[in-house]
Amino acid sequence: MKFLLGKKLGMTTLFDEAKGALNMTLVACDPNVVTLHRTADKNGYLAVQVETKKTKKKNVAHEFRIGKDLDKEALAGLASELETFAPGTELKVSQFEVGEKVHVTGVTKAKGFQGVVKRHGFRGAPASHGRKHDMRKPGSIGATFPEHVIKGRRMAGRMGGENLTVRNLSVVYVNEAEGLIGLRGAVPGVNGRIVKITSAK
Repeated sequence: MKFLLGKKLGMTTLFDEAKGALNMTLVACDPNVVTLHRTADKNGYLAVQVETKKTKKKNVAHEFRIGKDLDKEALAGLASELETFAPGTELKVSQFEVGEKVHVTGVTKAKGFQGVVKRHGFRGAPASHGRKHDMRKPGSIGATFPEHVIKGRRMAGRMGGENLTVRNLSVVYVNEAEGLIGLRGAVPGVNGRIVKITSAK
């Protein structure tokens, strides 16, 4: 299993002789340091905690779980993987190769309180035939029976600011000297936010 913490820098274009122009997101990955382990006997799950720089004065740490949703017997078989990540070990972008598939987890951009058209993609009402001031209203939110709003009804509310994992992004660029990795496509979050990169397999 491969994993890394990095800071999203933004999107750019990479020109490939075979595929042409590729849209990619650049992520700056300072050396990650393994700080501690979570074991099945003590914590009930297997994980490695990794720490990296967020700013000049502040560090950030995240856990990467090994073998999610497995019973104790299955976790015991994976315990040997923790030995390869001894505390103090440095993890760098060199562990990833061009063409490899990865999953990227980050916090999406916060949009604030939004209506149903932007939040859920509602079509809205026609703008003609006597309509006035209600083109973006949600319309009816329930029937006469059962006389209450059913749970899960799509309505206006806070949008964004949630954890999101984008799966199977291709690694198209690796620069070990500068600690940069390029991922084809978009990565969740604003520029400067910490994202988690894990191998797809």
